[in-house]
Amino acid sequence: MPAPENRFKKRLKSGDTQIGLWVALGDPSAAELAARTGFDWLVIDGEHGPNGLRDVLAQLRAVGSASHPVVRVRDDNRAVIKQMLDIGAQTILIPMIESGEQARQAVRSVLYPPNGVRGIGAALARASGYGAVTDYLKSANDQICLLLQIESRLGIESLDEILAVEGVDGIFIGPADLAADMGYLGQPEAPEVQEVVLDALSRIRAAGRAAGILTSAQSLAHKYADIGIEFLAVGSDVGVLGAGLRRLRGGF
Repeated sequence: MPAPENRFKKRLKSGDTQIGLWVALGDPSAAELAARTGFDWLVIDGEHGPNGLRDVLAQLRAVGSASHPVVRVRDDNRAVIKQMLDIGAQTILIPMIESGEQARQAVRSVLYPPNGVRGIGAALARASGYGAVTDYLKSANDQICLLLQIESRLGIESLDEILAVEGVDGIFIGPADLAADMGYLGQPEAPEVQEVVLDALSRIRAAGRAAGILTSAQSLAHKYADIGIEFLAVGSDVGVLGAGLRRLRGGF
């Protein structure tokens, strides 16, 4: 029995836009609720969300197959990436990538030898169904999806070098940190920032890689969808819940 098919990875190559939501509350019930609302993918945020290993595990179980969970790790720490894969994450998003060498090391972290250096231990873990997926070691590499997040001027300058790295499935542009690094703190919608963002998205897609981004600005989200980017997050559980509660309270 091979590793389960990564539907998200397969659809990245289909040409349509997968719509996602950021899940940052760190709560399995919130993740379960979000998974049942029709989003194609959900980001379980281990960088800014209050998520440790067992928190992510609980949310992976809560999401199940209702949506595709993308786990954003806190950084490119190889040991943490290995644990996230072993608990069943098939798609990993790594933030703050700024060079081709950093991208190459990220690829090595998510793949088993000879293609990478992922430690052999999944027979004990959820990823292989605790050993029930008998061909997991031979088939896992094909189903792992690696997304790298570029969110600094240095990352943008190194984009072509990063795009040349084999094994990177998609590039995610982080507009908030990029805006801050460009001198537009809290202004990701500034025209100067958007010029860089749109150019980067275009270069990613021209290189044959999937392009992704997060925005809660609906006008921008539709603009990104119109240019055909492959994975687009249009909000967060925190933002949607907060806005809904404020709207409800404001009615009274």
